[in-house]
Amino acid sequence: MGENAPAGTAQDDLMRLRATIDNVDAALVHLLAERFKATQAVGRLKASAGMPPADPAREERQIARLRSLAQEAGLDPQFAEKFLAFIIAEVIRHHEAISAAHGSPGESGSAGS
Repeated sequence: MGENAPAGTAQDDLMRLRATIDNVDAALVHLLAERFKATQAVGRLKASAGMPPADPAREERQIARLRSLAQEAGLDPQFAEKFLAFIIAEVIRHHEAISAAHGSPGESGSAGS
């Protein structure tokens, strides 16, 4: 809080900023849900076609792409890479489970899908 800023103004600003954060968090959750719906469909397709759950080359391309997007957006590329790596690991876990349910071999699978 600045020396000249009334307490109410700072509190109002804080509430507005937190509301923005809450809205962004909600959008992220919904976007992740949509992404996982798409990756689940990819997992089912791969399992039915006998394809491996993981695609390391695709994962490398996705990481490079996300690092570039992060750089352009002013976001730490290392943070973006760690975030995508977490998502990729979860996608692969889902693909392996789908593959096992379809009786397909459980090789490792495509992160970005």
